[in-house]
Amino acid sequence: MKKELDFFKVDNDYGFNQDRFLNLMMKMGGCAAVTACDSFIYFKKYKGLEKPYPYDTKAITKKDYVEFSNIIKPYLHPRMSGIDTLEIYIDGINDYLKDINETRLSLSGFSADEIIDKAKNFIISQIDNGYPVPCLILKHKSPLMKDFTWHWFLITGYNTFENMTMVKVVTYGIYQWFDLGTIWNTGYERKGGLIKFDIKSKT
Repeated sequence: MKKELDFFKVDNDYGFNQDRFLNLMMKMGGCAAVTACDSFIYFKKYKGLEKPYPYDTKAITKKDYVEFSNIIKPYLHPRMSGIDTLEIYIDGINDYLKDINETRLSLSGFSADEIIDKAKNFIISQIDNGYPVPCLILKHKSPLMKDFTWHWFLITGYNTFENMTMVKVVTYGIYQWFDLGTIWNTGYERKGGLIKFDIKSKT
C-alpha cells in the first residue's frame, strides 16, 4: 500500500531548501524551524488552518518563506546543541500557537525508543489522516544517513511491502525514499523521534 501527501514548492524546491537561508545560523541549524514552517504552510494549503501561516499559499515565494521563518525563529532558534529533543520542539511550537491564539492545532511526541512496528503504525496513521510527520535523528551509524544526523526533516508518505516499509523524506528542497528500518535503527542509545500533529474540527 502506498500513500503520499500533496505538498508544495517554494520557487522550484520541494518544500524549502535550508541551504537558501542567507542567515548562517539558520543555514546551519534551522532544520527544526523549516519542518515547522513547511507544516504550517501545508496545514493552511490543504487543511484550511489559517492562523499559523499568515502569507499566501497560492504562490509560495522564498521572500515570504524567509520572512515567515524569522517569525518562527525565536520559538525554534538554532543553538549549540540543536533542537535535540522532542520536548524543545513541542514547547517552542506551543509557545507560538499560544501567542497567535491558535487553539485547534495540538502536537505531541513519539519517542524513537519505541519499537519499529509501533513507529510504522504511527506514521501510517498520521499520513492516512493527512498530517506530515516531523522526524528527529540524532547520531546514526549507517553511512546512508550521514546527511541526516542531528537533523529534523518531514515524512510525507509511505509505501508498505511484505517485509519493508519505505517512507518519503522531505528535506533540503527535495524528497527521497528511505527504508524505515534504516532510519529507526540508529545504533545509538540516545535517539530522537517523531511529532504527532492533530487539528480539531471547527466548533
